[in-house]
Amino acid sequence: MIRRPRLLVTAAVGATAALLLTACGGSGNGGSKGNDKIAGADSGGETSASPSASASAGSAGRPKITFPAGVKNVFEDQKTGNATKDAVLEDNAMSVNSLDDAIFQGSADTKALGFYNTGKALSAAIIYVQGYLDKSDTWVGTTRYFNRRVTLSGDTSATVIYCSDESKSFLKNRKTNKVKNTPTSADSYVLYNAKLVKNGQGVWQTTNIVSNRGAEECQP
Repeated sequence: MIRRPRLLVTAAVGATAALLLTACGGSGNGGSKGNDKIAGADSGGETSASPSASASAGSAGRPKITFPAGVKNVFEDQKTGNATKDAVLEDNAMSVNSLDDAIFQGSADTKALGFYNTGKALSAAIIYVQGYLDKSDTWVGTTRYFNRRVTLSGDTSATVIYCSDESKSFLKNRKTNKVKNTPTSADSYVLYNAKLVKNGQGVWQTTNIVSNRGAEECQP
């Protein structure tokens, strides 16, 4: 089992770039940032695999995302019983998928990346994807996203806190097809805190996100 690096977004994009370049392909903490917790968030118990069928294309001109064989993001806790929260969780999942889609396409200028992310989150996402491309890396396997909780703030703002399990996802070099194997550890689990804003098209775009690699609350 190995861990693949995940997105680290902070208020300072320049600082984020340095953290991402450290994290890509590494097996340490990767400069993880942020551990803010928000109370009052709810979660359900359903699971969906990526890309999401309901949000991958169609309404609001959503770009289609298709993953290659052998890779998957699995999102748990998709249904809360609240339609607004479910929509937030759906677009949070699509934001995550859009980064991986850009990696698989080999471009930091995909339609989906700018569709589901904006502001600081988009700037850092581009840096993150480019870090993969510069190293000729991609990934294989399955990443699980769980304990996903939504807090709504008015009609157009929300926060999603969630964990990822990267113990079954693997860095792979595009040129050699070699998969990098490092042992599963506490750092294979990451806590995320994402801010989303609903735009004029009705899409919940990620505007900022912080992460804490090795967070205790995400450990098995």
